[in-house]
Amino acid sequence: MTIDRLLVSAAHKSSGKTTVTLGIAAALAAAGRTVQPFKKGPDYIDPMWLARAAARPCYNLDPYLMSRAALARAFVQPLRGAQLALVEGNKGLYDGLALDGSNSNAALARMLGLPVLLVIDARGMTRGIAPLILGYQAFERDIRIGGVILNRLGGSRHEAKLRAVIEHYTDVPVLGALAEDSRLSLSERHLGLMPCAEVGDADARVAEIGRIVAAQVDLDRVCRLAGSAGVLPAEVAGAPPVEVAGASPPRPRVRIGIARDRAFGFYYPDDLAALEAAGAELVPIDTLRDRRLPAIDGLVIGGGFPETCMAELEANASLRGALHEAISAGLPSYAECGGLMYLARSIRWRGSSARMVGVIPGDAVMHERPIGRGYVQLHETAAMPWRAGRASLRGHEFHHSSLENLDPSVVFAYRVQRGHGVDGIRDGLVIHNLLASYAHLRSAAGADWAARFVDFVRRERPRATASDAQRQSCAT
Repeated sequence: MTIDRLLVSAAHKSSGKTTVTLGIAAALAAAGRTVQPFKKGPDYIDPMWLARAAARPCYNLDPYLMSRAALARAFVQPLRGAQLALVEGNKGLYDGLALDGSNSNAALARMLGLPVLLVIDARGMTRGIAPLILGYQAFERDIRIGGVILNRLGGSRHEAKLRAVIEHYTDVPVLGALAEDSRLSLSERHLGLMPCAEVGDADARVAEIGRIVAAQVDLDRVCRLAGSAGVLPAEVAGAPPVEVAGASPPRPRVRIGIARDRAFGFYYPDDLAALEAAGAELVPIDTLRDRRLPAIDGLVIGGGFPETCMAELEANASLRGALHEAISAGLPSYAECGGLMYLARSIRWRGSSARMVGVIPGDAVMHERPIGRGYVQLHETAAMPWRAGRASLRGHEFHHSSLENLDPSVVFAYRVQRGHGVDGIRDGLVIHNLLASYAHLRSAAGADWAARFVDFVRRERPRATASDAQRQSCAT
């Protein structure tokens, strides 16, 4: 199997690689190329922008969370119909958790056979750029740095000096040079980039970035670099299709409500596909506008930024009441991070407080600095409501909130082996049929949470139906 492919990486974080990748994707898509975007690591927000630029879902590739087979599947399966696979790295090319670099961007490039386009923040640099490039070439010689893009240049003289230095001392071609330009910056806040769903002119911003990048980057040479990747490594091209637990023989479908709006939008597209493959019909819920719950058998509320919408969430008292009643009555529910905050009694942020759903007997309080940040490892306890439990799970967390005034009688589904969770020791509150945690899980990373949750919803549905019938009988 052959697919043009490329890794956009950098010497260090905050070098501008997201903007460069976004611009390349948007420019090539505007020129008629079908680009399949990917993001290395557990990020949610960068993939939203990349998906908007390429008009295709962006998939996450995570060597720390995923096995090599799972990572290969996650790369190959979305490629149908694509002409070019564009992977944005995270942090620097050689950065990762492992000392041996086994989960670095370079390791991902090696596994997938990706040539590297290195973005360099060139502010204040002249001759020193040469040893930087030479060192990156020499550090792991089997990683092919096929070109560099100079970013945040101070002007044409600065660009000319850098080009002369690179040409004299290295054999790496300069494929683009971007001047410092405020139009290339994306809005940020306390957790990084602002999701494109909250930016009213997101499409116009993406198109403008695409035009600027197209004018200052040699896209033909970028495409030739991607085309030089050749045949995919055998272990990647031959990755077996994903097997969904419970998918065969066919089982009854269930309706699962999923909160998708400005407050909640942190979902992996392959997790949503895994829910559907396991037998779920996904029913969208807008927590800001919907006044009542649709007919559903289960509920998922992912991460997001409920604190930025807390006045609107509080104002929708009708839906908050419906959620409280349904979850208290046993509706199988799963909430991650922002969803956990929404289901708490209240959210407090920047001197203001707003009432939330109130199923979780505690209050979410926002802090200036992160409370939990990075990868987590969890051990399931006997309180885990989903059967076929895993002894140990990997996921990630990034939250500035903590739960305060929590009822001490609450039980937890996880013991935290790495990370912070709710209190540094535990995560995964279990209340009625609700599991709510600060940890974000991925089905493709071995958690298999989507199929397990659908099975749980399916098992609980007969009980919920019987309870509804009993309530209706009592009412008459």
